[in-house]
Amino acid sequence: MALARGRRGQYQANLWPGFVDMLSTLLLVVIFLMSLFMVTNYIITQASSGKDTMLSRLNRQLAELTELLALERSQKESAEDNLAALQATLLDTQAQNKRLTGLLGDASGASTDAEGRIAALGTQLDEQRNITNDALAKVELLNQQLAALRLQLAALNEALEASEAKDKESQETIANLGERLNVALAKKAQELARYRSNFFGELRKTLGQRKDFRIVGDRFVFPSDVLFDPGSATLKPSAYGQLYNLATALKEIEGNIPANIPWVMRVDGHTDITPIFSSTFPSNWELSAARAISVVRYLMARGIAPEHLVAAGFGEFQPIDAGGTPTALARNRRIELKLTER
Repeated sequence: MALARGRRGQYQANLWPGFVDMLSTLLLVVIFLMSLFMVTNYIITQASSGKDTMLSRLNRQLAELTELLALERSQKESAEDNLAALQATLLDTQAQNKRLTGLLGDASGASTDAEGRIAALGTQLDEQRNITNDALAKVELLNQQLAALRLQLAALNEALEASEAKDKESQETIANLGERLNVALAKKAQELARYRSNFFGELRKTLGQRKDFRIVGDRFVFPSDVLFDPGSATLKPSAYGQLYNLATALKEIEGNIPANIPWVMRVDGHTDITPIFSSTFPSNWELSAARAISVVRYLMARGIAPEHLVAAGFGEFQPIDAGGTPTALARNRRIELKLTER
């Protein structure tokens, strides 16, 4: 028993250090676990705080992305509008390109024509240059001739100055001759007027005091109706007697007029305004001239020299009566005789 007690006490003495070691170990484990818990809690706290920060950052990024998305959508719509405008511009550009292509084709043809014209103008320019060179040569020749002419002109001026004295005498002589010529012409005119007066006097005696024959100024007037039928230039048989007396008086005057007086008997034919349409006389010009010629031919047949006779036709353009009555028309149909200078 005593041995048992000794062993029991010994066993109890050996158990206490082990218990202490176990408690120490347990305490260390607890301390370790508590340290681990605290470290883990710290890590979890830091991780939770980092997650909040990350979440805030992500929210901000999400907001930025939302704004960017809205901006992108706006830019997309603007780009679509720009794309539509560019497509319209492209269509217009294509149309203009097509039109310009056509114009380019036309311009190419025009350019070809222009090149041809330029070549032709170049040829003409060369010709003009040749002509200009010839003209310059001619101008030089003309200048030389002009210089020679100036020398001749100077000589002529000297000769002219020398002849001016003689010209004074000649001018005085010419003046005297002019005065004498004027006197002679006036004298001849007076003589012709006297013979005209004598001729009209003889006609009055020969034809009697017939009212249808009259003197108008320096003319003796026969009515055409006495000499011709209407529209005809053939003398009526009854006209020969009157024209015979006229030729007789003119023949007598012709022998008395000196040969140095150049005189003629002018026979003028006139019609009225009534138009005439015939194959023989297309107008009153032809009729009036033909009637004057008929009278002249008769006078020539009666011995009047042809160099003293003149026939003229005036148609209806020199009336002596502007009226339109039958009497006025009859007065305008006439043959006029005028003794005048040649």
